[in-house]
Amino acid sequence: MSRGNTLYVQALAKGFALLEVFSLRPAPLSLDELAEGAGLDRSTAQRMAHTLVSLGYLERGVNGRGFSPGKRILDRSFDYMRSVPLLERATPLLFELQNDSGERVELSLHDDTTIVFALRRQIRRQNYTVTLAGRRLSVAHTAGGRSIMSHLDAAATDDLLARAERPPMTSKTITDLKSIRDLVQTARADGYALSVEENMLGELNIASAIVNAQDVPVAAVHVSGSLAEWSAGAFCDRFSPRVIETARALSGKSGLS
Repeated sequence: MSRGNTLYVQALAKGFALLEVFSLRPAPLSLDELAEGAGLDRSTAQRMAHTLVSLGYLERGVNGRGFSPGKRILDRSFDYMRSVPLLERATPLLFELQNDSGERVELSLHDDTTIVFALRRQIRRQNYTVTLAGRRLSVAHTAGGRSIMSHLDAAATDDLLARAERPPMTSKTITDLKSIRDLVQTARADGYALSVEENMLGELNIASAIVNAQDVPVAAVHVSGSLAEWSAGAFCDRFSPRVIETARALSGKSGLS
C-alpha cells in the first residue's frame, strides 16, 4: 500500500520494519543494527524496540545484550496456519505423498511475486534453513512459481516477472526472461514445472499448482530430490503424476483468493 494513502499508519509500519530487519540478518542484533536496517533514527528504534519487547515480539539477548525475535511471533504464525482451510486439508495428503515418494514434500502459497512455504516435510538430514516453513522465494526461479504462472495469461505472467526480484541463488539459476517464459509454457503443457539446481546445488524440484474455485492459482505442491540419486527425467517420470494428482485433489475450495 502506498505511504501516501490516508489510512496508512506510519508508526505501525515502523514497528513491522524493525521486525523485518531479522529477515536480512541473523539474531541477535544491536539497537544500532536494528535502526540502520529499518531506516529509523536511534531514538525511534529504541522506543519501537521497547514496545515490542513489552509485547513479547522481541526478546533481549543474553545479559540483556541485543535483540532477537520473540516467541509471541509464533502465536501469530499459529493463528495464520489454522485460519487457512487448505493447509488443514493438505496435511494428510502431503503425508501420503511423502510416504509414496520417500522425498521431501512441501506446499507453498502464492504471494504476488513470491511463493512462501507453509508446509514442509523433510525425510533426511538437510540444511535447516532450507526446510523451514516461512521461507520465501521468487516465482521466477522456483518450480512452484512457474507452475503457478502456467495458470496465468501471458500479460499476468509478464507483469509478475517484470516486478519479481530475480537475483541468481546458484550458478545454475535461470535468469533470462525468455527462458523462464519457455519453462512456464512447458509447465502449462505438462501440468507441472521443473527446477534443477536453481535454489540449491545438487537438488531438483517439481511442482504442480493448486487453483481455487475461480481457477486462480493460489498454491503449489512440491517434491524435491537429489541429483545424486535421480536424473531429471527419471524424477519427473516417477513423481509428476502424484504431484499433479495431489494438487488437483486440493484444488477448488482452497479458502484462498
